[in-house]
Amino acid sequence: MFPRALAQTLQLLSRGFPIVAVTGPRQSGKTTLVRELFSDKPYVSLEDPQERAFASEDPRGFLARFGEGAVFDEAQRWPDLFSHLQGMVDADRVPGRFVLTGSQQFGLLSGVTQSLAGRVGMTRLLPLSLAELPASRVKALGLDGLMLRGMYPALHAQDLRPADWFASYVATYVERDVRQVLNVQDLSTFQRFLRQCAARTGQLLNVSALAGEAGVSNHTARAWLSVLEASDVVFLLPPYHRNFGKRLVKSPKLYFVDTGLVCWLLGIRNIETLHLYPLRGAVFETLVVGEFMKSRLNAGQPPDLYFWRDNNGLEADLVFDVDGRLQPVEIKSGSTVTSDYIRAGQKAARFAGEEALPPWLVHGGEDAYERSGVRVMDWQSLRDMLPQVFSSPRP
Repeated sequence: MFPRALAQTLQLLSRGFPIVAVTGPRQSGKTTLVRELFSDKPYVSLEDPQERAFASEDPRGFLARFGEGAVFDEAQRWPDLFSHLQGMVDADRVPGRFVLTGSQQFGLLSGVTQSLAGRVGMTRLLPLSLAELPASRVKALGLDGLMLRGMYPALHAQDLRPADWFASYVATYVERDVRQVLNVQDLSTFQRFLRQCAARTGQLLNVSALAGEAGVSNHTARAWLSVLEASDVVFLLPPYHRNFGKRLVKSPKLYFVDTGLVCWLLGIRNIETLHLYPLRGAVFETLVVGEFMKSRLNAGQPPDLYFWRDNNGLEADLVFDVDGRLQPVEIKSGSTVTSDYIRAGQKAARFAGEEALPPWLVHGGEDAYERSGVRVMDWQSLRDMLPQVFSSPRP
């Protein structure tokens, strides 16, 4: 098992809430983490048809086995669980009594908001971050190797070919999640839609253009996007909300949670192809933005990440708040830091004026230094830096 940064946040929440819950994409390591962290509790998978049938037919008898608490995996598979747990924890609010996991945010979150509000400490576990992989592994794979393989734990714990694993992942999990929520008759059309999404990672979301390319209606495209977002396959990065007197772009940017899945959907099967691929910069940006997202979630913080772009071309790839001031981040995939990169970093901070901190420039090479007011950092430095920037809360 890889040591997961979310463990500290889970332990902290389990000392304050009677229930803790972990959402996240399938195969991100939720079950492994909670079984290791709460090994003293009985484990029940509600994906198991027999357990689910027992729960549906005799809920009182089913739950009577777990008066002292339990880990319920894929809790959204039995929606009535949430109302039953409400009564149990209201009668005895022992901290950390129950642990829930769920791969579909819409299923788990709807149950929590309806029945368990105020009783649950919520967390999200995304695939591995750079900080959770051994440094030797990161170095051995290199940037392109890491982007091609992605960060799902199974692809680093076992000798698996990414192409084989992702083909099974999409067929077994992603398509199944869509079928469970929406009545998708033509999976080939959905697969085309998914590939079109991959080709737009790191770009402004234009639902009409995406729907047109995929051959579906705008309504269908929005519905499918909502399922992909709720299943943590993709996420939307919103534009920064303050005006600063500019005409702003209002559309969010679309990102995939994992670069390996992006590469597979785009038909990239080897490092050589990725290195020359026209969208390599977008894949790199997806990796970097994902690292910021994972670090904040692992620390128990809301994402609160944004981008900035106005109609005059002034933009920052990433923006977040630090003690009331804005930290702009420019992301460039090239391995050599050029004068153009430095100017882009300077420009990224210009929109906020005095409210902006010195800009960061994250690039695909190995250089790290200060230049012309820009903090230049290589992509591998995120491994040690981000957990410090977004440190976990202390009790």
